Amino acid sequence: MRSTLVRRCVLTASAVSLTLLATACGAGGSEDAKADATPSAAASAPAAKARTDAELSALLVTKAELPAYEFAAVPPTEVAVGTAATGDRAECLPVVRTQGTVTVGTAAGVARTKVIALPKEGATPEEKIAAGLKALGATRTSVTLASYEGKGAEEALAAVKAAAKACAGGFTLTMEGESTKIDKVVSAAAAGGDEALALTLEADVEGVKVTSETVVVRKGNTLATHTASSFTGVADKPEAVVAAQVAKLG
Repeated sequence: MRSTLVRRCVLTASAVSLTLLATACGAGGSEDAKADATPSAAASAPAAKARTDAELSALLVTKAELPAYEFAAVPPTEVAVGTAATGDRAECLPVVRTQGTVTVGTAAGVARTKVIALPKEGATPEEKIAAGLKALGATRTSVTLASYEGKGAEEALAAVKAAAKACAGGFTLTMEGESTKIDKVVSAAAAGGDEALALTLEADVEGVKVTSETVVVRKGNTLATHTASSFTGVADKPEAVVAAQVAKLG
């Protein structure tokens, strides 16, 4: 579990979209004809246009917003490992998919980065050494921005919410031949954007408590997924990273 959550392995899933269409027929009068000829605001509003990879990359949080953090690129190999991960319960796949840098559902554009806290400025050499050792077990947060066509972002977040509820009692995931039992999934509403969800995945590995902390925020048709993990086990909540990224999305 420790290696699984630290590497933020993920399972594949796709969101299910339901569309309701209502039509009404009545006697044709002049007012009816006028009403029929006038499109509703919803019908006339253009569909949301997804952002490209390049546009999302420009919106990723950087050192300018988080000067106390170090940044690193997400290698393609990590994305590939997450994409190939599997699990024992299909209904849980959207939750675990948020644990890495792989999107829920089909995104039109994606951008990724990683951040880790740096030692504070002005620290003594001894403090910097201690901070460096501590950094080995510090919380690392991956940030994934995914943009969707139409209502894809809403559908993807809805899929994660449903999965979190269905899999609150846990599930087993497998990555690179290693299976890990997730003991429970704790979900709660979170602040930010148009809607947001916080997730905590917990497990016990050889007597050591292991957790990952995730916050998924939807802003329009873009999802910002922030997943924090630690090599030593218990991850800190990525509050500063979430706040900075959501602010940059506007």
